[in-house]
Amino acid sequence: MNGICFTLNGAPVTYEGSGADRLLEVLRDTYRTTSVKCGCKEGECGACSVLLDGVLVNSCCVAMGAVEGRSVVTLEGYRETERFAVLSRAYGELSAVQCGFCTPGMILASEALLSQNPHPSEEEIREGLSGNLCRCTGYNAIIKAVSLAAEEGNGLW
Repeated sequence: MNGICFTLNGAPVTYEGSGADRLLEVLRDTYRTTSVKCGCKEGECGACSVLLDGVLVNSCCVAMGAVEGRSVVTLEGYRETERFAVLSRAYGELSAVQCGFCTPGMILASEALLSQNPHPSEEEIREGLSGNLCRCTGYNAIIKAVSLAAEEGNGLW
């Protein structure tokens, strides 16, 4: 067995397990990236969201065989960026975080949206975050935080 080679948060890694294993479990159990949460295991909640080659995906729906030669970014890697600092400040300033379970997925969904559309409207933000469920905040503070981050991070995305 040669293993599955990919980049995790900027570092090359090789996974020696099955190509049928879920990225979600591999990230949590093998690589200890605890920001990736297990919510529904059906791709409905967004708690397990990661960036795969810059595209937001639900890691519970991705087989390890599909990550060969690709780049996976979790919040552990993303939090080292200037973009994260802007989003983190905006989320904190507007109290867009409560229990925190959805926050890693929401932050990565925010990054995915802003990287494609640096100046989204409220409707576009709602659409961009629609795959991520939050049971605490009612979404309004999160939407305002993404809007604030877009404004304050002008030129970063």
